[in-house]
Amino acid sequence: MRERDRGAVRRAVALGLAVAAAAGVTACAPPQSANTVNLYYAPEENLQTVVDKCNDQAQGRFKIVYHKLPRDADGQREQMVRRLAAQDDGMDVLGLDTTWTAEFARAGWVREWTGEDREQAEAGTLAGPLESARYGGKLFGAPKNTNVQLLWYRSDVVRTPPRTWDDMIEQARRLKAEGRPSTILIPGAQFEGYVVQYNTLLASAGGRLISDDGTRAVVDEGAVRALEQLKALADSGLTSPSMSNAQEDDIRLEFQQGEAAFQLNWPFVYPSMQEDAPDVARNVHWARYPSSDPDRPSKVTIGGFNLAVSRYSPRPAASFDAALCLRSAESQRFSAVEDGLPPTIESVYSGPEMAAEYPMRDTILEELRDPAIRPITPAYQNVSTVLSKLLSPASAIDPPRTAERMRTEVQNALDSQGVMP
Repeated sequence: MRERDRGAVRRAVALGLAVAAAAGVTACAPPQSANTVNLYYAPEENLQTVVDKCNDQAQGRFKIVYHKLPRDADGQREQMVRRLAAQDDGMDVLGLDTTWTAEFARAGWVREWTGEDREQAEAGTLAGPLESARYGGKLFGAPKNTNVQLLWYRSDVVRTPPRTWDDMIEQARRLKAEGRPSTILIPGAQFEGYVVQYNTLLASAGGRLISDDGTRAVVDEGAVRALEQLKALADSGLTSPSMSNAQEDDIRLEFQQGEAAFQLNWPFVYPSMQEDAPDVARNVHWARYPSSDPDRPSKVTIGGFNLAVSRYSPRPAASFDAALCLRSAESQRFSAVEDGLPPTIESVYSGPEMAAEYPMRDTILEELRDPAIRPITPAYQNVSTVLSKLLSPASAIDPPRTAERMRTEVQNALDSQGVMP
């Protein structure tokens, strides 16, 4: 995503720092004490409260200072890449999208989690998020929050939620013939969120795009099946006219207008509907994302963020301590309730305070126990760019020919290493 189930957030772009680092100059920071831990993370509405609580609990061992990265994912990555490439020692703890962890590890920009720090980061953490934080069998991030998409449907027109992609299309077709809400909404713009949709269909079909070692483009029969399903939806006459330009928030808003039967989106849509469209929300239910294969459940692509410690941090011990506090069970519980961020620690889901804010928590947890992971490769940024161009618009997909192009262009993306200079 980049998906994101954010509350209201404010953009804070540290442009001067990025430019200085790009020029090979370490940016000047205000005077700080020896125990200052600089956290660079995406804007998150209530993260400062978590930071303040950790600082109080630290009793002087560290003092976290929260520096907000740009709101958009590309801007976040660009600022960190440029500063790390300049070996800037002013960054300590980094908030990495799950798809960046391998890239930063391969470049040597982040430290491995070892010993007791690793044990604490892994204890009770769901396997899927942990897999996204590993590269080459080593742990390079502590999963802070995760995410999965659900099928959101109108229970006043849909009696039984579809288990498969084909069933969803067939149900929508019948609803349209009856003159009832029937549109299927997915984000189909040329961006990472659309690649997430394809990756879920791919994994649900048992397919592979890239070899396990991340070096070869595979694009097998399951990958072709996923292309066929996107094409079938695009040709069905059941999608929004704006599908090829729509991102997650666009389809959230369209669903709230009441003309759609299905929406494939992140859990952030739930509180939004309660506040903005209560008449629609009272008839909206959720289910597991529909599968590509009737004989197996879907495998849904996870999102989220991992906390990494910069290779150039002059205070690594304090930084690992700070990161562990920021992603502790207590911190994740607070962020889940206040900011709608699905936890990575499984036990947090059973807390009583989760019931009101996360009535869909059992479905989320079910998907998280057997998720799809986006290809783990340092070149993922390039792979994603290639895929988003090849897949959009969905109406232009020619499954066999598109698959052939994918084999060639994904391999080219893998060979380029994918690290921004």
